[in-house]
Amino acid sequence: MAKKNKILPLFPLPDVVLFPGSPLPLHIFEPRYRQMINTIMEGDKTFGVLLYEPEHSHARVIGSSAVVTEMERLPDGRMNLMAEGQRRFRVVRTIEDLPYLQGEVEWLDDKPSGKKQTEVEQVQEEVMTYIKDILRLSSKINNKLVELPEDLPTDPMRLSFWVAGTMYSVPKDQQALLELQDTYGRLVHEAKVLAVTTKFLAARSALKDALG
Repeated sequence: MAKKNKILPLFPLPDVVLFPGSPLPLHIFEPRYRQMINTIMEGDKTFGVLLYEPEHSHARVIGSSAVVTEMERLPDGRMNLMAEGQRRFRVVRTIEDLPYLQGEVEWLDDKPSGKKQTEVEQVQEEVMTYIKDILRLSSKINNKLVELPEDLPTDPMRLSFWVAGTMYSVPKDQQALLELQDTYGRLVHEAKVLAVTTKFLAARSALKDALG
């Protein structure tokens, strides 16, 4: 039996690509989104986040759901909240009968890549090595210790989402990784990008040493 689609309130955000497991701090001030948050807080506290592209005046159709984990109501009705990414989805139909956008969504999961477990583990270890090197070099360049997060995911898929959400800064690149339904392919792409970053930081570190 096919999984039933879900109706989600949708929050298009410019320059924001939310990944499962990633934190999302938000300041809610528009009346329509205040209404949205008030509504979801009476239910499962879940809404959908989509990357909005102002240059094209539209939002992408693949995003992530988010659940509100903390909320502060301000005296004037505004809200500060913290949410966390949950599951990826594709919007199959938009609904515009409320002040805020809603969508019928289908959930997305990674598909089997056909790779052996050892191959996945190998590229995962490669990504981990680059992360450690980047943090070590960043610490040296900035004269400030940057430690490996204690909650760094060990699951390959979750690690790939963490890297995409934490170590990438270009929303379009992040969106491409969010849409990719292949853990192995996502890690391979990230390993290539992290390798370039590592070489760049190593060169900066060497220059710093040379200049004393």
